[in-house]
Amino acid sequence: MPNYYFYHVLTKLKSLGPGLLYAGAAIGVSHLVQSTKAGAQYGYILIIAIVLAHVFKYPFFALGPRYAKATGESLVSGYGKMGKWAVVLLLVLTVCTVFTVQSAVTIVTAGLLQNMGVNLSIPILSFLVLLVCLAILQIGKFSILDNLMKVIMVVLSVSTVVAFALSFGVGREVVNGSKAIFDISKDSDLGFLLAFVGWMPAPLDIAIWHSIWTLAKGKTEGGGEFDFKVGFYGTALLGICFLVLGANTMYGNGAPLQASAGGFASQLIESFTSCLGTWSYWFITVAAFTTMFSTTLTCFDAMPRVMNHIGIELRFTKHLKSITLWRVVLFTGTIIVLFYFVETMKQMVTFATIMSFLTAPLLAVLSYLLVVKTKGVLLWNSIEKGIAIVGIVLLSVLCFLYIRTFL
Repeated sequence: MPNYYFYHVLTKLKSLGPGLLYAGAAIGVSHLVQSTKAGAQYGYILIIAIVLAHVFKYPFFALGPRYAKATGESLVSGYGKMGKWAVVLLLVLTVCTVFTVQSAVTIVTAGLLQNMGVNLSIPILSFLVLLVCLAILQIGKFSILDNLMKVIMVVLSVSTVVAFALSFGVGREVVNGSKAIFDISKDSDLGFLLAFVGWMPAPLDIAIWHSIWTLAKGKTEGGGEFDFKVGFYGTALLGICFLVLGANTMYGNGAPLQASAGGFASQLIESFTSCLGTWSYWFITVAAFTTMFSTTLTCFDAMPRVMNHIGIELRFTKHLKSITLWRVVLFTGTIIVLFYFVETMKQMVTFATIMSFLTAPLLAVLSYLLVVKTKGVLLWNSIEKGIAIVGIVLLSVLCFLYIRTFL
């Protein structure tokens, strides 16, 4: 009997597909950067924000694979059934975030690469990373990374959980007066909270990506809910682990967090090696870089697909319904942003996460309306629908606070 259950679990894990793509896209900036910084700056308190963000975003993230499985269509097609206005709104929201999201994940990947000893500037490294992503997707070898994603996620997950456990025994010097207390009435703390929640565990756009990946991977026949839950709850656990790791190794030591991509990458790796030992330096460095590269690649794969689906719904001309064209557009736009409009990683990450946060209420409303208007299919139960309504209200209130405070 134990062998049967082991075989059953192993079969389930082997069947994972879009759920790990979801995890690969989510476990990136929000975890390696934002969660670690949250712990380093404020200690444990923002674990509450991680839990609440997962609770109130859950119905919207679950909708992606569920809708694809139930209807055989992506969420973009579902929005199209509500009217052209919904797809136009999605187009506007996507254009507002597409280049900033790609720029943020790429600059962190470049920072980790620089930390590995590649002596090139961050913009040049970003260019090379995106060029490799473009080549992989155009050659059609994304399936290689899809298969490697299982290994990548296992390596990062195990090393993070082990470092999390060992971090409670790390001896470090605490500088008096250097432990900041989170205060939502402070503009700086409110701004950090909104940026943190904006990408925890990921932008709401990822539900659309997930629906498209589900169709592309042929997951409409069974396994979708398990696949999603592994990715979703895995990102929640790792988010908490990264925050605690940052709190246990950096909170109160008086050292300022680096704003540059390379500088923060060095601090991140140091937080792991202080727990696991210096032997783990290259192990963690490669795992972190591979994770961020997978995030960069999955984003680079997903967003052109979304634009292509939008083009189909809005009946763009044939030339504007090419995934290759949208990949080139995304590549070019991201390079322009990174070369001419970004001074530090911190600036790029903050801007990208805030943009995603400000567009979240509108995406949430679109999803809610889609659930209400889709007849004959139970996409949310009554509890999930109630959570979604509260989530929309909370996201809207926080957006209002940001606009009133900072704009």
